[in-house]
Amino acid sequence: MRSFRSLIRPLMPRDRADTIAFAFRNSEALVFRTDDDAGFGVPTRAQLDHLGLELRLETYIGELDDADVTAWDLDPEVEAPEGWTFEGVRALYGLIEEELYGLAGRSVQLINWRRNHQFCGCCGTPTEVVEAERATRCPKCGLVNYPRISPAVIVLVEKEGQCLLAQGHNFQTAFYSCLAGFVEPGESLEDAVHREVREETNIEIEELAYFGSQPWPFPNSLMIGFTASYAGGVIELEDAEIADARWFSPDDMPLLPGKISIARRLIDDFLERHSGS
Repeated sequence: MRSFRSLIRPLMPRDRADTIAFAFRNSEALVFRTDDDAGFGVPTRAQLDHLGLELRLETYIGELDDADVTAWDLDPEVEAPEGWTFEGVRALYGLIEEELYGLAGRSVQLINWRRNHQFCGCCGTPTEVVEAERATRCPKCGLVNYPRISPAVIVLVEKEGQCLLAQGHNFQTAFYSCLAGFVEPGESLEDAVHREVREETNIEIEELAYFGSQPWPFPNSLMIGFTASYAGGVIELEDAEIADARWFSPDDMPLLPGKISIARRLIDDFLERHSGS
């Protein structure tokens, strides 16, 4: 596995031509087809310079092995050069190198943050990048802004060998997934899980246990996963968000979310633990 270090600025001068350079039109990354057409490649700085694109808001991401990694903002109206294409980060899953995919998610979040904090939200003065940390500061009023991360909880609830899955009104396809929602101000992660399950399905839970986490850069979430056991209640849907919710057994599962998500990891873990039972 390749080694990545998150850094605010490079530790030493390098050949900028070899820099891995993510360039974004809004939230779409500029990539090229690999020689075998099996996936996409991420450009180097030399390749971007050759294309002659206007590169804005340079953001240093860190080091991948011996190469620097940077991110750039492009004009939202720019067209992809011949032989290149713009792809959303989610669409690149499985089509670029695994380490690069993680860096694409990190880069698009930081570019969105830079793009949205060029001016102070308090007094409107143009902001300055803080050299010693990942932040911008207003030179007039001193307001400091850090990259936004929005914590969200997601939970797989079990009852007698079944799991509770739901279908949202806003799901693009008819898959079922774990219950999830954003953490509210002043709320613990555990309180958020209990509240979301109760609000969306009227179910009470117990035996809450941490499962794992996943950065979710669509646009800036951090998903914190849990498992829990059914404690009581009958499913009653919260109509504003949930189209359907049911208990599913391992041998009668619905259409599931893609492998990219921690939701699928939670479900696959449930299926593995209950296989043959």
